[in-house]
Amino acid sequence: MNEQTEQNNSTPQQIRTIQNLYSYEDMVLWIEKKGQEIYGNHFKIYESDYPIIYKLIAYFLKDEPTCFQYGINLNKGVLLSGPIGCGKTSIMNIMKYLTPTEHKFFVKPCRDISFEFIQDGYQIIHKYSKGKLYESEPKIICFDDLGTENNLKYYGNECNIMAEILLSRYDIFIAKRISTHITTNLSASEIETHYGKRVRSRMRELFNLIAYDNNTNDKR
Repeated sequence: MNEQTEQNNSTPQQIRTIQNLYSYEDMVLWIEKKGQEIYGNHFKIYESDYPIIYKLIAYFLKDEPTCFQYGINLNKGVLLSGPIGCGKTSIMNIMKYLTPTEHKFFVKPCRDISFEFIQDGYQIIHKYSKGKLYESEPKIICFDDLGTENNLKYYGNECNIMAEILLSRYDIFIAKRISTHITTNLSASEIETHYGKRVRSRMRELFNLIAYDNNTNDKR
């Protein structure tokens, strides 16, 4: 992952091709309706966000031809970045309902993980990387709002909890091809500052970067 974000604008020809395959316009309407069920009638998908939404639809539907057009690698997870209030968390919560059963994921706020670490210590790293002891396979997880958690101490030992979890998730990805998703408002350089060069390097292999424009309005 580098400082430059992906181009978010699709050509009219690309959009027509997408619509012919899956009727993405209907998908957007479905997403908006689902969002209103979850968040209330004020929820709306803005036309300016269509390029982002189309990429997410293509990825979570596993639409290979469209993902190829967008340069999206279906073996990797999604890193959805953008400014505060642009709708990253809500759209990922809706995508849970769109993705096929074998690729289902759950969304976990990074701040909640930090609170669990205070309570339960280092076993939390295992819980969100390899999974619980009785689970046969690690789960696909979307870590929400990366960067909002703090470095915490457990019995006097400081731990960058999300850095450790991401490094463990990388090992699982290499061994078992189980993906991870992230939402964040951090830039690539801020990620390196928070989590170190090693984590940033691993993230290049773990994620497709899908980025809202930095000037996207706060929708809250």
